[in-house]
Amino acid sequence: MLSLKGKTAVVTGGSQGIGAGIVRKLAKQGANVVFTYNSNQDAAEKLVKEMDASVSKVVAVKANVTNAKDIEILFEKAVGLFGKIDILVNNAGVFQFLPIEATTLEEVTRQFSTNVFAPIFVIKSALKHIQDGGSIINIGSIISTMAPPNSVIYSSSKAAVDGITRVLSKELAPRKIRVNQVNPGSIRTEGAQKAGMSREVETAMVATIPLARIGLPEDIANMTAFLASDEAKWITGEIIMVSGGAR
Repeated sequence: MLSLKGKTAVVTGGSQGIGAGIVRKLAKQGANVVFTYNSNQDAAEKLVKEMDASVSKVVAVKANVTNAKDIEILFEKAVGLFGKIDILVNNAGVFQFLPIEATTLEEVTRQFSTNVFAPIFVIKSALKHIQDGGSIINIGSIISTMAPPNSVIYSSSKAAVDGITRVLSKELAPRKIRVNQVNPGSIRTEGAQKAGMSREVETAMVATIPLARIGLPEDIANMTAFLASDEAKWITGEIIMVSGGAR
């Protein structure tokens, strides 16, 4: 089992779904974890309570990733609690699928603010605190390359994240900070179910996935934990599809 003992991780959007899966995995492998939530305080507190404090410390911080002051406070709290940051996971994201005719400037701004601008400025803020030799993992989406109809905003925002990862993996290499990305396929999460992933929709999705099942948050968490670990110390600039073979 990979060990992250002695490391400190910051995870954005960690209260539920993929983010909560990542928080659980990093903590179980020994990392102290500070994660953000925006509105779901109950889910955040529940996640903290379920973690084993004898293995690692997990702390929830209310923060809007599009707010520079919130992000500054987030890193100050993380460093104040644990003295350093070794791992950053940019997971917070929003989505809505719309035909081009229904696209509005407000919706473009909403998705790009969280999916694109936030990771850039979260990383910028983190660089004042993250250790040389640290690991940054961005959570993207296979939508960036699948480009299905009605996804012009979301697909283009996640394609921008692909670019962020490729550029910063080179730019931060002199500090031996590795920048990689996990692009999930269809994942069963609370958000997906609220957005309409019924059992019927899930069955239709599974028919397009070579490994013939829907993804789970732990599938993404497992790859994220590997990229965060020293086992991946010669891997940077990679965008890894974790999608059951869907493309």
